[in-house]
Amino acid sequence: MSACTPPAARGGLARFQDAFIHALLEGEETIWAGPTAIADGATATLDGATSPPRLRAARDPLHAQPGFAVYRNTVVTGCIDALAANYPAVVRLVGDEWFRAAAAVHVRRAPPSHPCLSDYGDGFTGFLAAFAPAAGLPYLPDIARLDRLWTEAHLAADEPPLDASRVAALAPAELGRTVLAPHASARWAWFDRNPAWSIWRHARAGTPPDEGAVFEPAWQAEGALLVRARDAVEAVEARRGDCVFLDACAAGQTLAECAAAALAADPDVDLEATMARLMRAGAFARLRTNSPDEECRS
Repeated sequence: MSACTPPAARGGLARFQDAFIHALLEGEETIWAGPTAIADGATATLDGATSPPRLRAARDPLHAQPGFAVYRNTVVTGCIDALAANYPAVVRLVGDEWFRAAAAVHVRRAPPSHPCLSDYGDGFTGFLAAFAPAAGLPYLPDIARLDRLWTEAHLAADEPPLDASRVAALAPAELGRTVLAPHASARWAWFDRNPAWSIWRHARAGTPPDEGAVFEPAWQAEGALLVRARDAVEAVEARRGDCVFLDACAAGQTLAECAAAALAADPDVDLEATMARLMRAGAFARLRTNSPDEECRS
């Protein structure tokens, strides 16, 4: 639109755009119709009567056009497909029918905010945590969180991992004052209530359920580290001390402070083994060593 367009015309276009988006994502049809055994009768409808009158007035003519329904279905289907691509472990666990029905609800509540759909769904984890039909799968939001962390690691900026020899070359007096910066792609999480890492890894592997032994993970707390320090995202198991250590590094604390935090969280932590695991995974990208004066001022 030209800068010379009269304000009234610009306002009219804005109203039309609002109504068009509203019409795409709101209708009178039921949008949760998943299997009764899963949904337990839950429904979610898009009630046009709750829409602002000005939007209804502009939206209804669009709904009246036969071709618009096809276009609307294409847009919603594309968003659902993007969510399925970004949350493959969730799809694997709940099945395609359940996932697509739930995703349809999420799409209408939280449509994409930008054209690129490769990272669409940053709020899907929170959605599942509050989604009543998912209440019987309390670990599902954590599985979704790991899927999301994989996407974030995959899309993060390229960055060479820190060479372990640079840390090994530090003098003992320098080591405690050193600050390690996590790699741009590094993502980690600790799950207190369920074996989310084991479940997620099994689901991402895609082993058909009728092949091999029944999967029964030990029900215990687990953690995970995902990082794309090389050509592809690598996911490894992380211990409680690993995650706390990385949290402290991300907060800009020195190695001495990071070690203290890890020990406070897990008195049995092997700090040497922790550092070795994190360095092998490529979890760090840069280091700096504070001067003694800086340490005294901190």
